[in-house]
Amino acid sequence: MRILLIGLILLLLSGCARISWLTEQGMGQAKILWRAEKNEVILDNPKISPSIKRKILLVEEYKKFFYHYFGQRATGIYTKTTMLDNKAVSYLVVASPHTKIEAHEFVFPIFGSFPYIGFFDLDSAKDFAEDLRKDENLVTWIRPVYAYSTLGYLEDRILSSFFEYDDVELAELVFHELFHTIFFIKNEVDLNENLANLYGKELLKEYFQDRDELKHYIATQEKKSVIDLRVVELISILQGEFTKLGGFITAEKADEMTERFVTEVFKPDLRNMCVKLKLEESDCELKDNWNQASFAAFLTYEEEQDFLSDLKKAKNLNLKDFLAWLKVEFKSFEDQKKIESFTNYLKLKVSHAPLAAD
Repeated sequence: MRILLIGLILLLLSGCARISWLTEQGMGQAKILWRAEKNEVILDNPKISPSIKRKILLVEEYKKFFYHYFGQRATGIYTKTTMLDNKAVSYLVVASPHTKIEAHEFVFPIFGSFPYIGFFDLDSAKDFAEDLRKDENLVTWIRPVYAYSTLGYLEDRILSSFFEYDDVELAELVFHELFHTIFFIKNEVDLNENLANLYGKELLKEYFQDRDELKHYIATQEKKSVIDLRVVELISILQGEFTKLGGFITAEKADEMTERFVTEVFKPDLRNMCVKLKLEESDCELKDNWNQASFAAFLTYEEEQDFLSDLKKAKNLNLKDFLAWLKVEFKSFEDQKKIESFTNYLKLKVSHAPLAAD
């Protein structure tokens, strides 16, 4: 699952944050920009390892393919590389109420609302999460981020965190992030992420064609999709228990229920599925820090992707034509102003459209 972080919005916040916090975030973004070197400089540096140079060349190749595929002029994105001090570039704080699984919304001027808030410093993320727990009585979860997009507001850099991915994963990452530069809907975080996920995955097929590395990757991803669906089913069980108890459940009781659910139901169930599917534990969802907030974060990026695939299939469009169709439909959505979100507008299109023949 990829997470979109907009570093620029951290410079525009007001009221809810201290000046020192704003300064820290601005410096974090600026540091990434200032420390960057042109790719050709790094490629000519004999001290840089061949493996890093190879990854940079791959990113450039993937970028060239992406913009050529959509017939668009390439931007300055990924023309420079920043070597980070840590594996992660930033950290997202996700929060949820104790008694239900629902991502707390953080509202930013101009950019809209997001189910997370980002920090370039891990200690700052931890401090903010602690404040949310104490001051707003929320459950929190911190997730490391290895890539993000400023949506064209700044020229994003290749980050050394990219080099943690294998070739196919790197291609999907680049295609995902580049998609945000050509299509982004304000206040539609879930839709934006899931469209980028869809295009990232589908473009792999266009780029790698029938190469063995793609076949292996797809086989693993299909197994992981089975796990993801099971995670959603299991989360709904816990959510159902919270709903049944309604206002009679305390925060402490909800936390106890969640911890017991994770230990006695969630992890054993997933571990058994992973064994049956012959998946490595690293490819399963067996991390130690599952709670209401991490469950909410998982749902944020997993629930909507199927309907987009169904919509593309129903319209019987290739990737280029589907994007063109989305742009036309968004203009229509803006003009009619009757439906509250573009996501709901598209879902109506799914329900009214006949499925195309295979």
